[in-house]
Amino acid sequence: MSAPAKPSDAPITGKRQLVESLESGCKPRDAWRIGTEHEKFGYTLDDLRPLPYPGECGVKAMLDGLAALGWEQIMEGGNVIALHDRQGAAISLEPGGQLELSGGLMETIHQTAGEVTHHLDQVKQVAGKLGIAFLGVGFQPKWGRDDTPWMPKGRYDIMRRHMPLVGGKGLDMMLRTCTVQVNLDFASEADMVKKLRVSLALQPVATALFASSPFIDGKPSGLLSARAAVWTDTDPYRTGTLPFAFEDGMGFERYVDWMLDVPMYFVYRDGKYIDAAGQSFRDFLVGKLPALPGELPTEGDWADHLTTAFPEVRLKKFLEMRGADGGPWRRLCALPALWTGLLYDDIALDGAWQLVKDWTAEERETLRRDVPAQALSATIRGRSVRDLAVEVLELASGGLKRRNRLNDSGRDESIYLDTLEAIAKSGRTPAHDMLDAFNGRWQGSVDPIFREYAY
Repeated sequence: MSAPAKPSDAPITGKRQLVESLESGCKPRDAWRIGTEHEKFGYTLDDLRPLPYPGECGVKAMLDGLAALGWEQIMEGGNVIALHDRQGAAISLEPGGQLELSGGLMETIHQTAGEVTHHLDQVKQVAGKLGIAFLGVGFQPKWGRDDTPWMPKGRYDIMRRHMPLVGGKGLDMMLRTCTVQVNLDFASEADMVKKLRVSLALQPVATALFASSPFIDGKPSGLLSARAAVWTDTDPYRTGTLPFAFEDGMGFERYVDWMLDVPMYFVYRDGKYIDAAGQSFRDFLVGKLPALPGELPTEGDWADHLTTAFPEVRLKKFLEMRGADGGPWRRLCALPALWTGLLYDDIALDGAWQLVKDWTAEERETLRRDVPAQALSATIRGRSVRDLAVEVLELASGGLKRRNRLNDSGRDESIYLDTLEAIAKSGRTPAHDMLDAFNGRWQGSVDPIFREYAY
């Protein structure tokens, strides 16, 4: 969940300004970068419980410890709610205390790997002194909603009230899920559209490969990605596979039209969140927002509103891939490798489009809903996701090899796909390994996951 945008005094008076804001994200190929984000569950080592905000072993203490290592604090209502550094990276809080790194803009996956390593080293250094640790999976395996403390951020109070009105699992999304995502650039409107369509269609493949959340409330749930299942019942107005993105005429303006119809959550003014849940940004554009009658939105208001939509791939001034469960270091590096290989190489992108261009909206949505339970065994047009994943990984590997970005040992970025290739070859997701352990050496308990999958 994003921090509030920086205030802007320039009012927005028409839709064209919103379209131009998205258009400004277009960059030449040599300026394309890779931004990786990942979330993780904190817990106390003595009883494995989620972290409260206050206290000697709480989230605030964790943020204070990281600040002592050079991060600068961001405050809200007298509370530390985020950190940032001079390189453009940020550490923020999810509603249930999940800690999120929003990484800097990297030229290579090798740099991403170094950033993830450095961050996790810092987290472990601070957490060890506090008697806490952090876990990399997609869904909180043991504790329920009522066991999870809420973080003191104003936007979460508004979302907390609104979520149960529009879906059955929105609060689970807020409190009990963790993801890894990558943010990638586009050169033009046409390039954005092609990348958006390919990544929307293939997002279930990433969901299957990264599935690592088979437990809910301490027991097997019948799902392999409980996190992905949550997103199918969160809020139909702001989630999903964006069928309109595949229609003729798709472009920045069409996405703006969709966002204008996504109900608002809030407006941020003078350090406070004003509840505008369910209200219309279209009304805001003409000064008729009930929460702020007579006021026009600013660029910051629009930037904030863009963060309140949660489709499988989100468009801002870049594209965000949102389909994967959180996981260990090797998978945190594998996700940006997968999508960079597919989307930053013309041959791979063309090959990926050939795989999905004839799929219907119904087929794409059915696949999205089948994958949380079936993962690599799900099918589309008679093909298993496992077979599709093998082909997708071949395309991504080829794209990374053609990029030819080498590390100090002379190896290209395709090395980060090894863990995904092993999953696709075996047909066994990380969730299958967890279930085998639960039924075997864990003796019917999820408690060992907090040791074996800790960072």
